[in-house]
Amino acid sequence: MQLSKIVDTIGKLTYRRISLFWVPLALTWLMMAFEQPILIAFIARLNDAKFNLAAFGIAGSFAMLIESPIIMLMSASTALATGRHSYKKLKRFTDILNAGITGIQLIILIPPVFNYIVVRLMEVPEDVARLAHISLVIFLPWAASIGYRRFYQGILIRNNLTRRVTYGTLVRLSVIVVVGLVLYTAGVEGAYVGAGAMSLAVLCEAVATRIMVSRTLKDLLQKEDIRNGNLSLRSITKFYYPLALTSILSLGVHPFVTFFLGRSYMAVESLAVLPVVSSLVFIFRSLGLSYQEVNIALIGEKKQNYRVLRNFAVYLGIMVTVLISVLAFTPLTDLWFINISGLSTELTGLSYLPLKIMILLPALTVLLNFQRSTLIIDGTTGPISVATALELIAIIVVLLVCVVYLNLVGVVAASIAFIAGKSLSTLYLIPKQMAAVKGWK
Repeated sequence: MQLSKIVDTIGKLTYRRISLFWVPLALTWLMMAFEQPILIAFIARLNDAKFNLAAFGIAGSFAMLIESPIIMLMSASTALATGRHSYKKLKRFTDILNAGITGIQLIILIPPVFNYIVVRLMEVPEDVARLAHISLVIFLPWAASIGYRRFYQGILIRNNLTRRVTYGTLVRLSVIVVVGLVLYTAGVEGAYVGAGAMSLAVLCEAVATRIMVSRTLKDLLQKEDIRNGNLSLRSITKFYYPLALTSILSLGVHPFVTFFLGRSYMAVESLAVLPVVSSLVFIFRSLGLSYQEVNIALIGEKKQNYRVLRNFAVYLGIMVTVLISVLAFTPLTDLWFINISGLSTELTGLSYLPLKIMILLPALTVLLNFQRSTLIIDGTTGPISVATALELIAIIVVLLVCVVYLNLVGVVAASIAFIAGKSLSTLYLIPKQMAAVKGWK
């Protein structure tokens, strides 16, 4: 059954119905958020933990930047895959996009190219750069696997099969734990443990998702496209370009952050600590990231459910802020960083302040993703890219000031920059979102 029909037949949308739809997606993002903490716990307990954590963070930042153009495929397929014609065009678009980003990764992996970027420009120590290069080679299947997985997940979401998205993530998390444990036991370099487990896990998840969507695709391929029957690669590109640019700018910030951290006070320590703190904050941010597709799917044909979805987002933002604050300002912080993540006393001490600075980041993530989904529903995706560009500019400017002029510890400077950038982005989108909603009345 098409989701639009489901929304129209269930009557008034309630918080309970939103929760039932959202919880499987939230669990999916939550399980993904636990990936890095699990792998960091392995890496931190192996030899040369500081260097391997830094290398894993660098390789991961490149992998995320490379995958960034395909991140929004889930939103695109949720919004546009309405029948046989639109599915085939979107699938073709996905194939081209995945081939392109894999080719880019291969170019970056050419040793002279990689060394120029990482060693010469970013000034990363050669020992760390060597570990990062091999880790990025291991990450090669990562981007295309995520592209196909998110494309098919969007179709599952559109057809009210969010639990299957969760099942796929269970496969992914299980593979990470098993492969990570095997490689850890074998004494493999920590950075390779992280890259190997994540690459194989997303590949298995993509295969599992394709299997679970098979029956839905059969029905979809038999359905005439009334709504998107004229969809073409050009119109998809026009719709998707601002979304892709948003992801590129958003995830593209990581290499810039790494660049500044490499030149900051306590550079190696900051490079080691940042992925640990960021992965912890991401656990709480994941609850907001999962809400974007919920708003797109449940808004209703006449946008009649906007108010209740907005209120749910407000309550969600309050909840994640309370939860992360409890962790950041209590002894639970030591439990996480020392006992679970396995950080040394030195690195743990460096983690406290960045975590406290970033406690508003999960709530800002909820707000930003609700704003984005509202604009996607309205078909005005351009402002989303502008907001993300402003976020990137703010992060770079704040890092420049904090690292070069104030000589702050790198990871502290990065946490301040993340908050500043996200705040500016949400402030810019407030009038754009209000204008879109006003046009619905």
